[in-house]
Amino acid sequence: MGVAVRVIPCLDVDAGRVVKGVNFQNLRDAGDPVELARRYDAEGADELTFLDITASSGDRSTTYDVVRRTAEQVFIPLTVGGGVRTVDDVDRLLRAGADKVSINTAAIARPEFLREAAHRFGSQCVVLSVDARRVTGGTVTASGYEVTTHGGRRGTGIDAVEWTRRGAELGVGEILLNSMDADGTKAGFDLEMLERVRAATTVPVIASGGAGAVEHFAPAVAAGADAVLAASVFHFGDMTVGDVKTALRAAGNPVR
Repeated sequence: MGVAVRVIPCLDVDAGRVVKGVNFQNLRDAGDPVELARRYDAEGADELTFLDITASSGDRSTTYDVVRRTAEQVFIPLTVGGGVRTVDDVDRLLRAGADKVSINTAAIARPEFLREAAHRFGSQCVVLSVDARRVTGGTVTASGYEVTTHGGRRGTGIDAVEWTRRGAELGVGEILLNSMDADGTKAGFDLEMLERVRAATTVPVIASGGAGAVEHFAPAVAAGADAVLAASVFHFGDMTVGDVKTALRAAGNPVR
């Protein structure tokens, strides 16, 4: 028996409500985060991820409040990301009840931030979130994938596979690998990207972006994912966490 594959619902939180759209646009309201978190906990989710998609607009108090209320009611690990720019932001989220903090744009601007956060709070608390897409237009990267910002709308020219390797070197405990091409499409995970990242780093990789059917999860694990993450398919009742675990188990993957 290997290590159990984790199934992680992701809640995109906007001004204290869970929302979901395709490629981060046309957002629909999907409910109260604490209520949804409680439901997923009861369904057997191994962890929860909160993504504060309004974080950049400045008002963080709502986020801390949601994290605090969730942590009081739900006892599985909680990862929170979105707008995390300083070591103090990490500190505040951990104090509010997050178990891990996911860092994205701020690390691109200043990679040392990852080392500082890992040094101060421990690698197990620091997740590098990578929004990657296949290279288009004039950009060339060795892997054919690049890191993006602004919900996948802006390319950085940084090789996504190389960036995950660098993140692990700087001390992150986990990589959240989100395919911006697949996000919200429900057409399946980007398996090639997962395979490349798995070959480049030894830290756990969470596959994100593209889940649309229970059959999509086992191939992601086969491609190298240690955990699988999905949002809209859970929120809108297409499937439950239990359904995903059943499919993973049937494919020979250990689950909790």
